[in-house]
Formats: sequence, structure tokens, C-alpha cells
Amino acid sequence: MPNFASILKEEILRLARKEVRNEIEGLRKASSQYRSEIAQLKRRVDQLEKQQARVSKKVLSKPETPEGKEETTRIRFSAKRLAAQRKKLGVSAADLGLLLGVSGQSIYHWEAEKSRPRPAQLQAIAALRKIGKREAKRMLAELASAETKEG
Repeated sequence: MPNFASILKEEILRLARKEVRNEIEGLRKASSQYRSEIAQLKRRVDQLEKQQARVSKKVLSKPETPEGKEETTRIRFSAKRLAAQRKKLGVSAADLGLLLGVSGQSIYHWEAEKSRPRPAQLQAIAALRKIGKREAKRMLAELASAETKEG
């Protein structure tokens, strides 16, 4: 006759396996569902990255002009040309700064290529290219007289 203890032990093992199997089945279903959700999210991320790359490529290749502003031509800047223009006009950096509405130190920094003028200042530099020595002296005289009237 079998031992009562061994039968009891086998029955406990059988019931434990059954309970563990039931618990594991729920975990397997949840794990499978999580894996499919993760795969779906990965596909969505890949799709969004590709879309973002296409959009950024379009934006970088074709800059749009802001509404209400006319399309302007791109103004090139050269430190050597600015220095040559200043010498051609026969003015100091401080005087050129007065004409452009900046400090003389800014002119020195631009000529030394330590910094670059802003777009509004580039417009003023482009306008300065069209004037001659006499016109520059006349503009400086007007600026000086306006300062004495104000000060």
C-alpha cells in the first residue's frame, strides 16, 4: 500500500502546478499584448521620424519669406570690403559707426572678423556702398549738427 505522505505530497504538487499554470497563462497573455503594443509604438515612432525628416528637409532647402515682407536679395558681407569702403570714404571707424548707427568698436570687430553685422545693419552697409566721399562727409556734418542741437 502506498505511503499516505507520498500521496499527499504528489497531490499538493499537482494542485500547485495547476495554480501556477493558471497564473502564468494570464501573465503570458498580458506579455503578448504588451509586446504587440510596443511593436506598434516603434512603427509609429519610425513613421514620425521619417515625416519629421522630410519636413525639416523641405524647410531647410526652401526658406519661406515672412508674410507681408517683400522678397529681398541676400546681402553678402566681407570684412575686407568694409575696411576698403571705409578707407575709400576717408572716415574713421567711429565716423562710419555714426553713419551706420553703431559704435566704432562694432566697426573694428566687423573688420577684424570677430563678429558679423545683423541683417538690419547689412542693409545700412549696402546703402553705404552707394554713396561717395562728399556725401559721407555731408551726412557726418548733418549728424554732428543734429547732436549739437540736441545736446
